[in-house]
Amino acid sequence: MEHYQEGKSESPEYLRMSLAAAMALGFKQGLFYRNARLYCINLLLTYNSGCAARCAYCGLSGKRSGMYHKKSFIRVTWPTCQTAKVIERIAEHKQRVKRICISQITNKRSIGDTLTICRQLRSSFDIPVSLLISPTIATQQDLKEFKTAGADKIGVAIDLATPVLFDQYRGSGVGGPHCWETYLKRLTQAVDIFGERNAGAHLITGMGETEKQMVEIIQMIQDMGGWTHLFSFYPEPGSSMSDHPMPAMDHYRRIQLARYIMDENLSRAERFAYDQDERIVDFGLTSQKLDQVIDSGQPFRTSGCEGENGEVACNRPFANSRPGPRMRNYPFEPNRADILLIRKQLNITEVF
Repeated sequence: MEHYQEGKSESPEYLRMSLAAAMALGFKQGLFYRNARLYCINLLLTYNSGCAARCAYCGLSGKRSGMYHKKSFIRVTWPTCQTAKVIERIAEHKQRVKRICISQITNKRSIGDTLTICRQLRSSFDIPVSLLISPTIATQQDLKEFKTAGADKIGVAIDLATPVLFDQYRGSGVGGPHCWETYLKRLTQAVDIFGERNAGAHLITGMGETEKQMVEIIQMIQDMGGWTHLFSFYPEPGSSMSDHPMPAMDHYRRIQLARYIMDENLSRAERFAYDQDERIVDFGLTSQKLDQVIDSGQPFRTSGCEGENGEVACNRPFANSRPGPRMRNYPFEPNRADILLIRKQLNITEVF
């Protein structure tokens, strides 16, 4: 499937796509664990010069050795293919594709190429298109042009919960170009241009933040009119943080639960309570209501952009953890056995 040619296979004529997307479109062979299905085609711009950012945890970082088109991202490979062939395959599978997402990298060519590809996609199908932008190179005017080109949602990968951690892992701490204030400013502008709940932030747990700090930024973004999509840190081989551990499962489960509770306006950050290590001990709900929320299984599903039916389309099967009993995000409805396992992982009898 890989059509990469040194010096030639660059955007907008070429794109990378997630392994799951390549499988869903028939470019790669394979089976999804428990028959999970992907409903969003995740696309990534590609350039021989790669990404100018130096984020310590990212598989695409300019600091990581190797050729850009061979670097993994969020645990999996992203094979390269001609844009025209990707569009052709989406047309063949459009009944199951509920959304398309284009991810930029920090490369000045990304802005114009994002517009070109977004227009191509929107003129080819009536499938909503999200953009995961690089605020360091995207301006407010670019956001307006993205909307005119047909994009309906904007994502900003803030990733870190505090400005100190952001600068440590994405800014001056690694000699990178990113700035916390720029990211928040661009997110605010995106909410204003695209509307409430049509712009939001990706956040990664397990990067040194406390649970209280993560809860506070989730609430802040929601109060701005944005949404939050949650990831668990995964140590990319060859990255600066390849030896950094994944967050404990109970930590991640509590943050998932907190995000969902705030997202559904069931409680707010100021109603939460914490222990001396700033671990959540109370979500501001009655035990009965908390049980109902946990038993629904919804907090532990992948958080992502919805399709036109209102259901999460960007469900990224097994992107930040391996499939199996210890998977971090459920790309499908958890069953009763899953809920019982989740309760054990929450350490609910000890914490609440």
